[in-house]
Amino acid sequence: MKKYIYILAGLLLVSGLSHAQKKNLKRVNKLFEMRAYKDAAEIYETKERNQEVLQNLADSYYYNSSLQKAIKTYRELFVEYGDSIDINYHFRFAQALKGVKEYKEADKHLRRYYNKPFNTLAFIEQTDKTTPHTFNLKQIENKNSSSDFGLSFYGEDKVAFASARNSENPAYSWNELPYLDLYNATLTSQNVLEDIQPFSDAINTSTHESSAVLSKDGKTMYFNRTNETRTKTGEIRIAHIKIYKAELVDGEWTNVKALPFTSDAYSTEHPALSKDEKTLYFASDMPGTYGSFDIYRVSINADGTYGEPENLGETINTKHREQFPFISEFNVLYFSSIGHQGYGGLDVFRSNMVNDSFDKPVNLGSSINSNLDDFAYVIREKNNKGYVSSNRTGYDRLFGFAREKNPLTIYQVEGIVQDLNSKEILAGSLVTLFDESDTVIQDTIVGDDAYYKFEIEPNKRYKVRGTRKAYIPQDVEFSTDSKGKVQHNIYLSLESFADAEERIKENERNEEKVVQVELDKIFFDFDEAVIREDAATTLNVLVDIMKKYPSMEIEVSAHTDARGPDQYNLDLSKKRAASTLEYLVSQGIERNRLKSIGYGEMQPLNKCIKEGICDDREYDINRRCEFTILK
Repeated sequence: MKKYIYILAGLLLVSGLSHAQKKNLKRVNKLFEMRAYKDAAEIYETKERNQEVLQNLADSYYYNSSLQKAIKTYRELFVEYGDSIDINYHFRFAQALKGVKEYKEADKHLRRYYNKPFNTLAFIEQTDKTTPHTFNLKQIENKNSSSDFGLSFYGEDKVAFASARNSENPAYSWNELPYLDLYNATLTSQNVLEDIQPFSDAINTSTHESSAVLSKDGKTMYFNRTNETRTKTGEIRIAHIKIYKAELVDGEWTNVKALPFTSDAYSTEHPALSKDEKTLYFASDMPGTYGSFDIYRVSINADGTYGEPENLGETINTKHREQFPFISEFNVLYFSSIGHQGYGGLDVFRSNMVNDSFDKPVNLGSSINSNLDDFAYVIREKNNKGYVSSNRTGYDRLFGFAREKNPLTIYQVEGIVQDLNSKEILAGSLVTLFDESDTVIQDTIVGDDAYYKFEIEPNKRYKVRGTRKAYIPQDVEFSTDSKGKVQHNIYLSLESFADAEERIKENERNEEKVVQVELDKIFFDFDEAVIREDAATTLNVLVDIMKKYPSMEIEVSAHTDARGPDQYNLDLSKKRAASTLEYLVSQGIERNRLKSIGYGEMQPLNKCIKEGICDDREYDINRRCEFTILK
């Protein structure tokens, strides 16, 4: 009996523990939903490691940038529950792996997520060759804060930025740092922030403020402010972000109001002003996005009202985060994205405005983008100087940069294609670039200006070739090694076969100009297609010309006069053309350089188009073989 009492007591204890486990798990899940990731991770580590716990624990580490712990937990999750895991965990695992430069393993998960090939190392190599600029970054010295970001221009010599330096602010549950405030300061030439002052209480409140952008006259500010209360979105409650506008009146910031298109149901953030200050760019997860945050723009009307927000579309936006837009004085859009292919975390991209739309974004490359988050990029294009924020050191930090043209894009070969003798430019010519192993790297058909340009690389040998129908190809070799040049200007001067060879003439056939090799007349025995000895002697002249110009391709065509049945003449001409081609092949001309065709009596050179209207001499003119240059 006592035995059964112990068993019952044990079952009750297990049941109680199970109930307590579920209760405690509900509590930690609440912390996770509130994005208190640090606290949530500590508690999840004490729980039984089922699928839900591992998923939330891995995500807690990922969102709090504890990447090595995130990777370890994601690995455990995929080993235990691989087949049942939502596809989005592949994306976050890949981003965590990229964050520690484990690119090959990351690519495996990206291939699974996107269902297409992924090669991040090849992407990095190619991007560094083609990105327009390189950046010389220098961290801005700021001793009194562990987290600053979003530096923006504030007049000629001042800057505004967000900082967690105010220790009197409450701590943010995500990372346990103080809530953000906005500050202004002077930035010295040595990249040191001086005379740092918080904006007034009209701007800074007990919640987060960040991402300030000011008008050129300094009298209008747009900035982020996080709502004090959380709104339920889906299954969780979120404190959304709104963009506010403030006005400077008699030296005081006032009239602080949320913009009319903001909402408690979604976030609007990261405002940026166009040069004419008539358009505001921003990021939002409002209804109608492609997934997470997208880049939008909205018109600022003359009367102070606003138009309808416009999503910049799928060229810019992906189903992941696009944030921190900045529009330069040259109408270049810069923004950060985790959805476009990059180095890891948020990367900075650029996109040019073309006819009021933006072209395909370009990653700015490894001199500014790291394997972690890089964001809040601003620049003055005219002096090639600006600022960017990054958490590559473990916390958000401010960096100043100087921008220079990417030296790898300076290497180029360019020129025009022209006729060697007349100097006439040859539009429509083909120009091909080869490497030192004779592999085609690039090719192009030149336009009306006959101009070509190829980007090349340092310390290599190349060959550029110009080709055109009825012209002799020209090859020019060059190098970009220590003995060569960075930029090459090579005029490709092609000589026509007609200029180079006395026997090659330009003729007109059926109102079309053709280039032909003119030989003595070839004779065949009556009703025969066998090459006679005298015909062979004539054809050997063509053999010599074709061996002299290995790229030349020829159409061999045979023609009869109008006497005799049409079909008989057509069949005979086909046999004679084919027989001529076979003779040329027997003399060492590659078959793929030749084409034979019989026209019968269809292409007379004179008016003798039927039997009985001409004498023998006139009919004889139409009995011929022609050798037309195809290439």
